[in-house]
Amino acid sequence: MASLSVSRHSHLLSGSIPARSKPISGPTRVRMSLRENGPSIAVVGVTGAVGQEFLSVLSDRDFPYRSIKMLASQRSAGRRITFEDRGYVVEELTADSFNDVDIALFSAGGSISKKFGPVAVDCGTVVVDNSSAFRMDEKVPLVIPEVNPEAMQHIKAGSGKGALIANPNCSTIICLMAATPLHRQAKVLRMVVSTYQAASGAGAAAMEELELQTREVLEGKPPTCKIFNRQYAFNLFSHNASVLSNGYNEEEMKMVKETRKIWNDKDIKVTATCIRVPVMRAHAESVNLQFEKPLNEDTARDILKNAPGVVVIDDRESNHFPTPLEVSNKDDVAVGRIRQDLSQDGNQGLDIFVCGDQIRKGAALNAIQIAEMLL
Repeated sequence: MASLSVSRHSHLLSGSIPARSKPISGPTRVRMSLRENGPSIAVVGVTGAVGQEFLSVLSDRDFPYRSIKMLASQRSAGRRITFEDRGYVVEELTADSFNDVDIALFSAGGSISKKFGPVAVDCGTVVVDNSSAFRMDEKVPLVIPEVNPEAMQHIKAGSGKGALIANPNCSTIICLMAATPLHRQAKVLRMVVSTYQAASGAGAAAMEELELQTREVLEGKPPTCKIFNRQYAFNLFSHNASVLSNGYNEEEMKMVKETRKIWNDKDIKVTATCIRVPVMRAHAESVNLQFEKPLNEDTARDILKNAPGVVVIDDRESNHFPTPLEVSNKDDVAVGRIRQDLSQDGNQGLDIFVCGDQIRKGAALNAIQIAEMLL
């Protein structure tokens, strides 16, 4: 049988930002995660990129649990996973998988979530779903813990009452981590976002193909194009999500609709252009903000320096601003290029540049933070 240990992608480089929650290595670490009074948890889609990151974040943050189920498709069932020095066998996801499970972390795609999410809820499980299946359901909270924790304050794990909580799209999370503190200060009227999205957003297979293509192109060979059906290495292109009748693709409309829901403001004007770039991990976004009240760049910089989950990298003298490499494997979202929008009068607009690890804060970390709020 194939075995799988929880580790990060071998080509993900660490940068200079200190991680908020860094694994403690060495024999002196005392594991506090496995506790009799902790919740029982299940990880659905455990063999995927986000599923593996779920496990890394659970371990990094010493998330308490009394038991953990590793769930995946029939194809992956039987694989062995080592987690916190214990061996587990991946079980096939079935309707019976959620008996006596308090919290289920889902990252197995929208169709799986739609099929098994309600089943888990009927079993009394609180589901934190990373897909887009339930995000726009009015009855399902769409939550970024630093932004709108009140949306899920009525839900607790272990109460016997199941519930669904949706994890927002990665691009939305990364954007709103930086935009929300400014929105609270001066109220955003309009937001224009351009994204530069890494291969990690399309999963482990896309990351592997980018690496393979890079080798092939450098060696003068035709690139293998299975994931995106085009050359990704040394190229960029419009996000691969389906294009809708209005000309926006689904990824762009997610940012529009999710921002309105999370900010509880149906009138907020949002437009987005989402682009795939040949970066292994971590998304970047250029964000232009128009405010109702004046907000100068110095005040904005101070607000962001004090915002939870945000680090400011804004050194004009040395031309040092956020990069995907610096935020890879990091919990914090980095913000820089903080400057007044010269096209708007009276300090009514700002431009910022944001980078965040798509697998970490853009997916797994946000979900685990939601789970922590359920305890």
